[in-house]
Amino acid sequence: MPWGITDRRHFLKHMAASSAIAIPGATFLSNVAAQSEKLKKNNKAIIILWMGGGPTTIDLWDMKPGHPNGGEHRPINTAVSGIQISEHLPTVAKQMKNLAIIRSLTTSEGDHNRGTFLMNTGHSPNPLVEYPSMGSVLAHQIAPQDAALPAFISIGGGGRGPGFLGMKYAPFTVQNPGQPPENIRPAEGITDDRMARRASLFTKLEEGFNASTKMPTSAAKAHLEVYSKAMDLVVSKNKDVFTLDKEKADIARYGDNGFGRGCLLARKLVEAGCVCVEVSLGGWDMHNGIFNALATRALPTLDKAMGSLVEDLAKTGRIKDVAIVWMGEFGRTPRINQNGGRDHYPRAWSVVIGGGAIKGGQVYGSTDAGGEAVKDNPVKVGDLFATLYKAIGLDPTTQIRDNIGRPLPIAEGKPISALV
Repeated sequence: MPWGITDRRHFLKHMAASSAIAIPGATFLSNVAAQSEKLKKNNKAIIILWMGGGPTTIDLWDMKPGHPNGGEHRPINTAVSGIQISEHLPTVAKQMKNLAIIRSLTTSEGDHNRGTFLMNTGHSPNPLVEYPSMGSVLAHQIAPQDAALPAFISIGGGGRGPGFLGMKYAPFTVQNPGQPPENIRPAEGITDDRMARRASLFTKLEEGFNASTKMPTSAAKAHLEVYSKAMDLVVSKNKDVFTLDKEKADIARYGDNGFGRGCLLARKLVEAGCVCVEVSLGGWDMHNGIFNALATRALPTLDKAMGSLVEDLAKTGRIKDVAIVWMGEFGRTPRINQNGGRDHYPRAWSVVIGGGAIKGGQVYGSTDAGGEAVKDNPVKVGDLFATLYKAIGLDPTTQIRDNIGRPLPIAEGKPISALV
């Protein structure tokens, strides 16, 4: 049957409606693109202080003195009137005006692997979707394509990978902060000129591989981009950013240990243009002897490094562009077990955030008298992610497409208005 006048009118009517929808959609996309470019120019970043093993936040940020769950340590005053934290965090206490404590985080994963996945990606594990980590999302959204350094760097391991975003956005791992990573250190006796010739040959071989391979184009392109960036780093003077030879005095302040050097290196890396640096401090799975372990090992190490990092970012003014989050995979039980330790507890725990547009010097939410349940202003992990993204100017409703083509927001929650 031939197409009649009624059909044409029907078609044109729908075309007009589609155009009305498309124009706002196009405007939205152009705004997102403009926002992304602005963030690239402003050198925005997030530093993740990752406490692998499940940190005991009731002994650090939400202390319960006088209660049977309170433990052996005592709280001290901070630079902000009315806010107290552990006596073993005096350096951090001086920086509390730049930090905010969320004491009402509640999550659902009490297993190490599942909790790590949740707190790195904002999602519980799903067999159908491999969600990307926060660092990979930032690398995808705001990292300049021509950056001389990897956009997402993980110091000490402990995080998650790029998920469905692909290997182009995977973290570059640094195991020994203060020394050039093994995979960008030329072999002894190899000159810069020789490495440059090798880089040229490498590029030709990779381009040939990209042209001839039967792999999907996107996968072949990602392969080329990842290895090209690694080779560029080998022959570039930017590899010197990984050394701390000129920061020996700072090492004493931050602590001459892996976490201290890692936090110092993180400061250098965000100054050099990285959009996400994760620094890991493990050893928080304290099922026994928790109070001695905190006082002699974990808290002195954390205090010097975290406090010095916040102080330096504030002094240079970089803190307005760099957000910080301190977190692990879950908290630990308010009740002390028979071995003098605490067990896994995701129901009610704390995280600490600061920098960017975060309004520091405050506490958000609270737990009950024994720290066993959230009393007010409960926070979900999606809200935490949304708050951090907004803190650096990234719209948390920005969408990415998963491995089966579905659009997903980068954070499934809402920013906490009292904090950002």
